[in-house]
Amino acid sequence: KLTSLALQPVITPELVEGRVHLKCTFSRPPSKPLLRYVVVWSRLSTPGKKEQVQRDTTLQSFSYVEMNGVNLRLGDTVFCTVTAFMRDTPEQQSLTEESKGFYAGIKFLPESLQIAEDGKEHVLTILSTVPIACPGHDHSCKITLQLSTEDLGKNSQLLGPPNVALSACQVDLLQAPCSESSCAATALGVTAVTDFAQDGTRVSRVRAEPVGWRDLLWRAYTPKDVKVTVQDLPTGNCYSFTDPHIITFDGWRYDNYKIGTFLLCRSVSRAFEVHVRQWDCGGHRSATACNCGVAAR
Repeated sequence: KLTSLALQPVITPELVEGRVHLKCTFSRPPSKPLLRYVVVWSRLSTPGKKEQVQRDTTLQSFSYVEMNGVNLRLGDTVFCTVTAFMRDTPEQQSLTEESKGFYAGIKFLPESLQIAEDGKEHVLTILSTVPIACPGHDHSCKITLQLSTEDLGKNSQLLGPPNVALSACQVDLLQAPCSESSCAATALGVTAVTDFAQDGTRVSRVRAEPVGWRDLLWRAYTPKDVKVTVQDLPTGNCYSFTDPHIITFDGWRYDNYKIGTFLLCRSVSRAFEVHVRQWDCGGHRSATACNCGVAAR
C-alpha cells in the first residue's frame, strides 16, 4: 500500500453553468506525479448511514457533483472520500481519506436561542451554504423566505399571545460570492413577547419556507426549524380601583379623588403607557371619582 498521502479533501460549493455543484478538492503529493484518484460522493441518508451517489476516477485533484434535487437535495449532508493509486500499478492504493460533512441548504446561527421576556432583540442569522442560481433572473437573483412562529406544548393554543415576535415576516437571500460557508446571508430580529402572564418557560419554533419563483432544487425544500426557549420573568403590577385607590409598582398607596383624564403609568424604555379617565360617581353628598375608562398603548 501507499503510505498516507495527506490528501485532505475539502468540499466547497460552486455555480457551474448556472447550476449548483459541489467541488471536492484535495492535495496532490508533488513527490508522486503518476497517481490516479477515486472520488466517492455520498450523502447521509439516516443518522450514521451513508448512501453513495457518485463515483469518479480522475487524474485531476478535484471532482464535481451536481445538486440536482434528485439524488442530491437541499438539506443533505454530503461527504467525499478520496483514494489514490499508482497509474501503472493500481493495486498500490493509499489509505482512503474522507472530507468533513458539508451541509447543503439554509442554516440558522445560532442553531437554537434561549431568551428572556426582557424586551431585548436577539439577532438570528439566516444563511445559505450553497449559491443561489437564477437562470434568466440574474438582475434580481434571490430566494424569498416566508417566516412564521409556532408555540410548542400541550396547551399552546390556550396560552394567549405568541411567545416570540420577529422583526420581519419575509426576508430575502440575495445571490453573493461564497465565502466561509456562506453564499447568501441576512439577519432577523427575535424578541420574546412580554405578556405579563406567569406562564413559565415556554418553547417556540421559527420556521422559514422558500416562496415565489423557485427551481426544482428549492421547490420541495423546507429548512429545519429553529427552537427558541423563552424564559418567563416575574411581572410587576400596579392598580387603580374603586374611588380610585392607587397602588404603585413598588407598593406605595395613595388616593386620587379628582375628575379628569390622568396618566397612570408610562415606561421610559419602550412604547407603553396607560391613561385612566375618572368621572364623578359620588352624587350630591360627597365628591368622589370612580374609574370609568382606560386607554392602553
